[in-house]
Amino acid sequence: MEFIIQKTVDAVQTLYNQSITSSDITLQETRKEFAGDVTLVVFPFTRLSKKSPDVTAQEIGEYLKQNVAEIADFNVIKGFLNIVIDDNFWINRYADSSKTANFGFSAANGKKVMVEYSSPNTNKPLHLGHVRNNLLGYSVAQIIGAAGYEIVKANLVNDRGIHICKSMLAWQKFGNGETPETSGLKGDHLVGKYYVIFDKEYKKEVDELKLQGLAEDEAKKKAPLMLEAQQMLKQWEEGDSAVIDLWKMMNSWVYAGFDVTYKNLGVDFDKYYYESNTYLLGKDLIEEGLAKGVFFRKPDSSVWIDLTADGLDEKLVLRSDGTSVYMTQDLGTAELKYNDFHMDKSVYVVGNEQDYHFKVLFLILEKLGKSWAKGLFHLSYGMVDLPSGKMKSREGTVVDADDLIQEMMDTARQHTEELGKVEDFTEDEKTELFRKIGLGALKYHLLKVDPKKRIMFDPNESIDFQGHTGPFIQYSYARIKSVIRKSEQFGFEGTLPSVINKDERELIQQLDKFPSVINDAAETYNPASLANYLYEVAKGYNKFYHDNPILKNEDEQVKKFRLALSALTGDVLKRGSNLLGIEVPERM
Repeated sequence: MEFIIQKTVDAVQTLYNQSITSSDITLQETRKEFAGDVTLVVFPFTRLSKKSPDVTAQEIGEYLKQNVAEIADFNVIKGFLNIVIDDNFWINRYADSSKTANFGFSAANGKKVMVEYSSPNTNKPLHLGHVRNNLLGYSVAQIIGAAGYEIVKANLVNDRGIHICKSMLAWQKFGNGETPETSGLKGDHLVGKYYVIFDKEYKKEVDELKLQGLAEDEAKKKAPLMLEAQQMLKQWEEGDSAVIDLWKMMNSWVYAGFDVTYKNLGVDFDKYYYESNTYLLGKDLIEEGLAKGVFFRKPDSSVWIDLTADGLDEKLVLRSDGTSVYMTQDLGTAELKYNDFHMDKSVYVVGNEQDYHFKVLFLILEKLGKSWAKGLFHLSYGMVDLPSGKMKSREGTVVDADDLIQEMMDTARQHTEELGKVEDFTEDEKTELFRKIGLGALKYHLLKVDPKKRIMFDPNESIDFQGHTGPFIQYSYARIKSVIRKSEQFGFEGTLPSVINKDERELIQQLDKFPSVINDAAETYNPASLANYLYEVAKGYNKFYHDNPILKNEDEQVKKFRLALSALTGDVLKRGSNLLGIEVPERM
């Protein structure tokens, strides 16, 4: 509403002979209980008018009504100026929206953003926590792309370390040559099976050592399996060919399994980084920091940074034996990523248990004088909980991503068949529909909540076709497509009315917000604002549909306009849902 802002500047100058700027003006959406489209907050201007808020609002309102053709009326409520915009303004806004290719999406702005997400370990399958991470990262990337940025979707795979060696050692000892082909298991599940076996056998050894009189901490260190795993890690780092070959074989099984899960989730990546290639990075930055006085060396030769003046603490960046810690390699990997892509911003999608780590990482990079460090952002998110007993877990401790996806599709099948609306679908069409509904329910339920918040995920609640759910939005889109198919009308796009009613006006106003919602979601890295907006659009359309005849309307022009308005609504629902990674069925 730039024209209102500018005219308000003129109003204050004309009425009170005082100069203000557009930044002094606050516009809000008018509360539903009052008449109006936009509300001007008048209180800051009372010191200029030397009059009460009500009188000031009345005077500014009269000036705007006289000087702005688009303002039809206004009212004053307790010093707030509620402005009613003329219907013709909204008709013209609708006309512009309906003619705009990719309405809501911004033109390329020449800037680049990397979004790093997933970051799995190659010793076990993806689980429920990874699902939130992947869906959040993918949707943030899509939204930022729609806001005009060039996007790089990156995945840093944690493919080395003692946890990887545990799976390798257990398979070597207890696997009898088992493979994904001979076992019938996905590769990531097979490797995860041996990670669990290691843990069970290791605990047995610890218990035996405790019976022999060792303290628990000592028993954990001296258990033969742990010593062998540590020896295997040492051999890996020394490049032992047999260990490297085993590592490559088992990792290839895991990657094949991950690829299936990623495809089923509908997420992808432009660039993979592997910890096995990056874990030695960062040592040059430590030397650079020592030379600059950013780091200091302790008597044992370990290298630290003192961040107490920044409200943090001292942080180890290099061990006394010269080996890296996680912070070392993360410093090096951050620089590697920037050198590869020279992005303007880099978003790390990582759980909130790593909040402190990223504060330290970003601060160190700033102190090292890296100009790109200001563009780093940690998109921190909370855990996902399930009502107990709602879903089985393959390993008994975490909810497996593949189990979750299958459970969602099964739940979608059950709910949809109970409604009895798919009798005319073929079996293949049903399977595809249940996949879209199940995944749409899962994705929407996890994305409609602010990332920072912890989520309670109930599969049954997420598939309610009348609730605040993905399937409700999908059903609304399918309803629109059904109306258009039944109309047998062609060439209704671009039809403009001479007048609009209250429901049509409200729907146009809701659709008009689409570009700003995308931009706001991109700026805040928060898909929840887009998800909740789509729900409001779907809800608004269903009210419009119930209260305003479309196909049975006797006025041909009104019918064509309502079809065109329906089509634009469907377009917003589809493209907005796609930004969340949600597919919308053409019929349900």
